[in-house]
Amino acid sequence: MSAHGPRAVSVGGSNPGIIQTGDNASATIVQPTGPAPQALAGLPAAPVGFVGRTDALEQILAFLNPAGRGWPGVVVSAVAGMAGVGKTALTLVAAHQAMTQGWFGVGVFFIDMRSYTPDPGERVSATAAAGQLLRAMGIRDTDLPPTGDEQLGLYQSVLADRAGEGMPVLVVADNAAVSGQVEPLLPAQPCHRLLITSRHTLTLPAHLVDLAVLPEADAVDLLRTALQAGRADPRAGAEPEPVAKIARLCGRLPLALQIIAALLRAEPDRPLAEMAAEMADAQQRLDALDSGDRDQHGRPLAVRAAFDLSYQHLLVDQPEQARLFRMLPLNPGPDISLPAAAALTSAPEPVVRRQLAALARAHLLTIPITGRWSMHDLVRLYADQHGVSPAADDQREQALDRLLYYYLATAEAANDHLQALPGQPVPDHFTGRDDAMAWFDTERANLVAAVTLAQATARHHIAHLLPARLNVYLHWRRALDDLLTVNTIAATASTRLGDRHGEGTALNNLGVALRQVRRFDEAITALQDAATIYPDLGDRHGEGTALNNLGVALRQVRRFDEAITAHQDAATISRQLGDRHSDGLALTNLGLALCEIRRFDEAIIAFKQAKSMFDFTKDDHSRAIVQANLTETERRQAGG
Repeated sequence: MSAHGPRAVSVGGSNPGIIQTGDNASATIVQPTGPAPQALAGLPAAPVGFVGRTDALEQILAFLNPAGRGWPGVVVSAVAGMAGVGKTALTLVAAHQAMTQGWFGVGVFFIDMRSYTPDPGERVSATAAAGQLLRAMGIRDTDLPPTGDEQLGLYQSVLADRAGEGMPVLVVADNAAVSGQVEPLLPAQPCHRLLITSRHTLTLPAHLVDLAVLPEADAVDLLRTALQAGRADPRAGAEPEPVAKIARLCGRLPLALQIIAALLRAEPDRPLAEMAAEMADAQQRLDALDSGDRDQHGRPLAVRAAFDLSYQHLLVDQPEQARLFRMLPLNPGPDISLPAAAALTSAPEPVVRRQLAALARAHLLTIPITGRWSMHDLVRLYADQHGVSPAADDQREQALDRLLYYYLATAEAANDHLQALPGQPVPDHFTGRDDAMAWFDTERANLVAAVTLAQATARHHIAHLLPARLNVYLHWRRALDDLLTVNTIAATASTRLGDRHGEGTALNNLGVALRQVRRFDEAITALQDAATIYPDLGDRHGEGTALNNLGVALRQVRRFDEAITAHQDAATISRQLGDRHSDGLALTNLGLALCEIRRFDEAIIAFKQAKSMFDFTKDDHSRAIVQANLTETERRQAGG
């Protein structure tokens, strides 16, 4: 493609600056072919049907606008994001609007820095870019200095001359990966501008606009708009729920939405619900996001191909980061902490922190909150698939073991804090109960998912032990669905391990959770099974606990006589064991069951005995509850 001569426009200016953006996701960008870079005078076409990005677009235009106030000092405004998020599309829209406003007129130049190509040798250096920009500005080959440094010097001289003539320049440098590629191209004159597209957050001093995936409404809007490109398509209006589902399954990523729209345009009779169902299979989703077409460089127009460019960049330049990238999908929950990532990799935390930060700068990870890292759903699928082949070299199975045991050990320490009585020694992993609760709150999704993953990977020991460390916390948070999930798995895992005691504990906890969600018949069965297991093991305490819980479930289905018997048996066991706290709980529940059938005298005796137990254990909370029950029962006995 031949370069046109320079075009000029007069424009006022504030301070020079750089805006860093990224790759195109919603428009075909005309770029030079062949290994040599080639600058274009002018811009590729702006994307058709551009949707959203209002705030980000305003920020870029404020930077480009010569009448704007800009920012003080040397300004670098960075817009960065993951592959396929639409960074170049946004840049082109902003640059074309700037031209429409007459801010640069015809003094606009475009060059592809080709950093994200499979061949590292195709990456364009700053000196090579300067030479091509000079040619696009009208400098003849015979007038170019022989060395790259000299060409950079001439580039700056030309910009200085144009500034003196009132001819400001906008240079768009597409697909840069490192600051060294573009920093020498930064104009020294305040009337010029340099826009950089990159998947990385470069280390140039910058006002950062981090381009995330589209909000749900904009993603749906983009899919509808792209679906109707070139022809009316009634499917989006007729199938609103599948449209929203497809947008979610695309991860609200513009490139994915454009590809799916192109595929659907090619099959105008295909129901959107059918496409949504195909994409619902996570293992097939990346295959579905392939247009079957190729770009001008012969690369597949597919989400996987876009991710390949970022991944290959890692493999060549940062193999240890590539290994971490492949291993992070092993974490079962939505995000991961630094200690968990360190356990996963068996590397020191400072090393892992640097690697996580680098992956975040490359927009292969996001940081939902400080100290935690997550992956976009499609990136996670991609990374996980790339972890299969090198699984042995990466020691993937051992990494998963380390991660799950980290969650088990830390949950055990946190649970100790939750159950500790005043003055009782506790692990120093947490500063106290509040700290332990905060950790549980943050890791809850990971912990529950870890139990499910342990079951799915036949790690029955973890699936059996971890739920026992979660029960107190989940009960306190009233996370009943999670309680049902982890204790159902725990009961199954204990059976497979032949651990009868673990099975009894899991059934007891499961029964309590079932009762709390009012699935009483299932609760009674689980608790009866638990109460049957414990005597065979000689575990009187477990038997008493199961009987007490069984009595509560029986009372709630109005089987009062059976409930009374269960509570009496539980109280007898506790008394024989000298466990005054459990005795007090059983007597309290016994009193409640007796009240239900108006045996007030016996209920009062039970409540008074329970109160004496809590007086002894100094359990003020339980003592207050039983006192309230006693007062109410005496009132009812008196006919009040």
